[in-house]
Amino acid sequence: MTLAAREQALLELVEADRGLRCATIMREAQASAAASVATAHAEARARVCRAFAEERQLRAARLAAAAAKLQTHRRLHEQRRAAALVATGWRALPEALCERWRQPRTQQAWVDSVIAAARTTLPRGGWRIAHAPGWADAERLVLARALEAELGAAPQVHCDDSIRAGLKVAQGRIVIDGTLEGLLADRSEIGAGLLQHLEQAR
Repeated sequence: MTLAAREQALLELVEADRGLRCATIMREAQASAAASVATAHAEARARVCRAFAEERQLRAARLAAAAAKLQTHRRLHEQRRAAALVATGWRALPEALCERWRQPRTQQAWVDSVIAAARTTLPRGGWRIAHAPGWADAERLVLARALEAELGAAPQVHCDDSIRAGLKVAQGRIVIDGTLEGLLADRSEIGAGLLQHLEQAR
């Protein structure tokens, strides 16, 4: 083999080795670039997922805060409405009760209710009954006779002009107050009952 042929063979061998090395380097570079791109994509996806998750959490927190605020407003509105209803009812209640005292049927029910409470609470003996104007003499006398026979002593019955409606029954220091003022004394209980009645009437 001539010198030129040997040189050519050696050059071809060097060229082939260079080509193999370049191909290897290129494959490694491509693999590294692909890995870097994949890592970058994964990190970008993770950042996007975190951003979406944070945004969902912020939106959920904003929605929860808005719902709580709305609930508070509704509760306050309901409380104001209930207070307005009760206030309206309180203004109308005294006259409505006076009207019930003026009507014979409801007046009799009122008297019966107070006397029934007195029967279960007061000791026997001479009761003192003070009543508002407008209680018919005949009905008052019928009750007085019935109580005298039942209690063994005639009750003292008198009209008290300071009472707007109703009556009260006393024995000693115990008093069953069925007057308008007595009935309206417990504002909290009556307010709750009044609100319930007004709600049912709506």
